[in-house]
Amino acid sequence: MIREECGIFGIYGQKEAAQYVYLGLHFLQHRGQESCGIISSDQTSFYKQIGLGKVSEFFDEEKLNYLKGNQAIGHVRYSTTGSPTLVNTQPLSAMTTKGPIALAHNGNLTNASSIRQRLMKEGQTFSTTSDSEVILHLIARAPYDDIVESTRWALSQLEGAFAVLVMNRDTIIAARDPMGFRPLALGSHEETLTPATQTYVFSSEDTAFSIVQATRVREIMPNEMVVVNSSGLESLPIVSSQPKSRQCIFELIYFAKPSSRVFETSVYEYRYEIGRQLAREFPVEADYVIPVPDSGIVSALGYSHESGIPMALGLIRSHYVGRTFIEPSQGIRDFGVRMKFMPVPEIIKNKRIIIIDDSIVRGTTSRKIIQIIKDLHPREVHFRVASPPVKYPCFYGIDFSRPEELLANKFQSIEEIAKYIGVDSVGYVSIEGLFPEALVNRELFCRACFDGNYPTPIHNVSKESFDHEIQQASLK
Repeated sequence: MIREECGIFGIYGQKEAAQYVYLGLHFLQHRGQESCGIISSDQTSFYKQIGLGKVSEFFDEEKLNYLKGNQAIGHVRYSTTGSPTLVNTQPLSAMTTKGPIALAHNGNLTNASSIRQRLMKEGQTFSTTSDSEVILHLIARAPYDDIVESTRWALSQLEGAFAVLVMNRDTIIAARDPMGFRPLALGSHEETLTPATQTYVFSSEDTAFSIVQATRVREIMPNEMVVVNSSGLESLPIVSSQPKSRQCIFELIYFAKPSSRVFETSVYEYRYEIGRQLAREFPVEADYVIPVPDSGIVSALGYSHESGIPMALGLIRSHYVGRTFIEPSQGIRDFGVRMKFMPVPEIIKNKRIIIIDDSIVRGTTSRKIIQIIKDLHPREVHFRVASPPVKYPCFYGIDFSRPEELLANKFQSIEEIAKYIGVDSVGYVSIEGLFPEALVNRELFCRACFDGNYPTPIHNVSKESFDHEIQQASLK
C-alpha cells in the first residue's frame, strides 16, 4: 500500500474557526494519520494544539475550546521527510521579528537539505527533522518586514512540491508551488464574522468544504499565492515566469477521495474511465470483477461496465483496524492484511476472478491479498492495475523514495511480477491510457514515477539521506 502524504485546511473570518478546521481535518484524515494539529489566532495571540494520532483520537472538547480566534490552520500528517514524532507535528510555529508565524505544508522539497545546511552554517538552529521547517525559517529571514512579501520571497527559493498555509496574527496566505504538484482549493462560507468580513476556507481537497457547509470557489493555481485579511482577498504570483504545470497524477489515481474535484477533474469520473481503459487494454474472461477496497472500487466499476463482467465485493474491508498490542505467532501469516481484508467465499471459490487495484508499488500487500484469496481456491485469478508500473522513486511527497523497494524496478517483465504476487496474469494500464483526452491534459501532469522524467533538479533528497545529513550535522 502507498502511504498517504498530508492534508491541510484553514479558515479565515469565522468565530469558531478551530472547530471548523477540526471538522475539515476529519474529511482529510485519509491523507495522513500519524499526527494532527491546529493553530488559531484571535488577532493578538496564537493558540496551538498538536499531537500524535488521528484527529478524533487527539482532539477533545477541552483542546478545541482552548483554540480561540476567528482564523485557524490545521494539518494531518504522514511523514515523507522527517520521522513521525511529536516534534515534527504540524502546523509548525515560531516567534520571529515579524511576529508569530505558523505554517502547514503538504509536499516535499527537493532542495530542503541544501537550504538547511546553508542556514545552519549561518547560525540557524532547527527544532525538527521536517523539510517544512526550512520554509518557516526562510520566511523569518526574508529581507522584508511584511509577511506577504516575506512569504513570497521564501517560496521563490524552494524547489519541489508544496501546498502551504501560512498564518500570522491577522492574515492567512495559501499557495501552491510554481509547477502545482499538490492540490489546494479555495472556498467561501455564507456565515461571516461581520457584514464587512468574508469567510474564506482552504483545503487540500474541496470535498472537505461540504462538512463545514462552504462553497467551492476555485482551485489555487500553480504559482499562485492567495492572501486573506481584513482588506479582503488578493492573488499574487510567487515567481514572475510561470513554469509548465506538473501536477501529481497520483492525486487522481489514489490520494484524493472520489467525491473530490482535483486539478479541475472529477476524481470519480477519472477513476471510472481508467477502469474502462484497463478493460480495453487487458480483457480477460471471468465470472467476477473484484475491487481491492476502497481505492480500487471506482476503477472496478469502470472495468465491469466496459467488459460486461459483473462486479462483486469479494473482499470486505474492516475500517476498525487500528493499533494492536497482539504480536502474531510465526504460524499466523499476513496478520495485518488478514485483519483488514475479509474474503467472501461465495464470490471466490471455484470462480474466475479479476482483482482491480489502483496501483502496485512494493507488491508486498498485493501478494498477501492474493494469498488470502487463493486460500479459497478460485479457478483463476487475474490482477488488473489502474496505473502503469511504478519504476522510479517519487521525491515530491509520496512514500516511495528508493528504487530497490519498487516491484516494477526489481522485475523487468509482467510475467515475473505475476509469478511473484501469485496470479495467472497481470495487466497495468498504459501511460498513454492514463490520460484520457476528455478528462485531463497529459502535458500538465508529473509522471516521473512511471517514466523517470523528473520535472525539477533532483538532489540527494531521499528520506533516509535527509535524516542522515541532519544526524551528522548535529554531531559536528
